[in-house]
Amino acid sequence: MTTVGILGGGQLGRMLALAGYPLGLRFRFFDPSPDATAGQLAELHVGDYGDTAALDRFAEGLDTITYEWENVPADVVRYLSARVPVYPPVVALETAQDRLLEKQFFNANSIPTPRFIAVDDRAGLDAAVAELGLPSVLKTRREGYDGKGQVVLREPRDLDAAWQALGERPLILESFVPFDREVAVIAARGRDGQVAVYPPVEIVQREGMLRSARVPRVPHVGGEAQEIEQLAMAGWQLMDLLNALDYVGVLAIELFVVGNQILGNEMAPRVHNSGHWTIEGAQTSQFEQHLRAILGLPLGSTEPRADVAMLNLIGDLPDTAEVLAVPDAHLHLYGKVPRPGRKLGHITVLADDAATLEQRVTRLEGLLP
Repeated sequence: MTTVGILGGGQLGRMLALAGYPLGLRFRFFDPSPDATAGQLAELHVGDYGDTAALDRFAEGLDTITYEWENVPADVVRYLSARVPVYPPVVALETAQDRLLEKQFFNANSIPTPRFIAVDDRAGLDAAVAELGLPSVLKTRREGYDGKGQVVLREPRDLDAAWQALGERPLILESFVPFDREVAVIAARGRDGQVAVYPPVEIVQREGMLRSARVPRVPHVGGEAQEIEQLAMAGWQLMDLLNALDYVGVLAIELFVVGNQILGNEMAPRVHNSGHWTIEGAQTSQFEQHLRAILGLPLGSTEPRADVAMLNLIGDLPDTAEVLAVPDAHLHLYGKVPRPGRKLGHITVLADDAATLEQRVTRLEGLLP
């Protein structure tokens, strides 16, 4: 029986295992925390990422290894790759872990981005602001997710506080983008180079965390013909990224839509929150697709089954019975203890038409704490 190792034991790893069990797969997780939620479903090895002896014990007998979050140290992936095939490749992880390298990679592969400048010291911040103007966004180059590690600069007096909050490490200043909407595109590439692209998803984020995602059965997002063409082009450009990285697995890219222009924001070399709708809403979920890709199996269809929306459950949980009373609503809980700002689960809801979907989404939103 094939055994897949997963670095990280959060909800994404958990959902990978749930998708893989019907395929007859076994799973083993590695996480520094003994409370990692994926440990409720499969063997969990607890250890520090710097402990090579623990990594060796984890890797023993595995057929392949993947990771479920992008802050796994690249050196760990490189170390394990010498023992077991690891996908996605380490170059993708290293690129996504550094916002400067990520933006440069986008530009090198014909994906426009907001203007950006590397900031290495306080004087460099002044110079970057002078060039990009205000408002702008100061970000850490590494270890930023869910809105962490970034500050919006609106006035000159904001610079000192932002530098004190984020300084003493490499930063990047990006021009502020007054976007019309945010979208995400997810694709998978198999070991043989086969590529499958999911339809663009409109996402809503607050305080840096994804709150909801919607995908119509007929992809249109904003509905304008030129925008449809631009988003289709973004899908083709994502395929270029996959090929440039010799990628294997699922890759997500978040984009800003500004009028008829599409700007690359960031990418994630893993299954992604914006793709949770695929569990019930697509012919093949992103989680099964990722496993198919890394194991060399044929990729599945990415077609939506209906009009679909996904709502994240953050900080607290709704009443289960009330959620399940909504037609075609599907509740996914991650086995976590509630606390402010923590992703505890999500709801996927389907409908045969956009109007019915919005009615169901409104009803569900009224149930959220």
